[in-house]
Amino acid sequence: GYITPLESAGEDATFISRIREDSTVDNGLSMWVVSDNLRKGAALNAVQIAELLVERGLIQPKKKAA
Repeated sequence: GYITPLESAGEDATFISRIREDSTVDNGLSMWVVSDNLRKGAALNAVQIAELLVERGLIQPKKKAA
């Protein structure tokens, strides 16, 4: 199964599972993410997840238009 918010309480880690394409949006991803938000701010957490996905080559950042 997947870790629940209750199970993540008191943990510093962020748990991610079910990473898959989101067909409702171009280049979209859908994923289950859970953490103790009192220990880790949600905005910082989202940035760190995106950076990790780029680092692992799972996604590529959009190129800026010239």
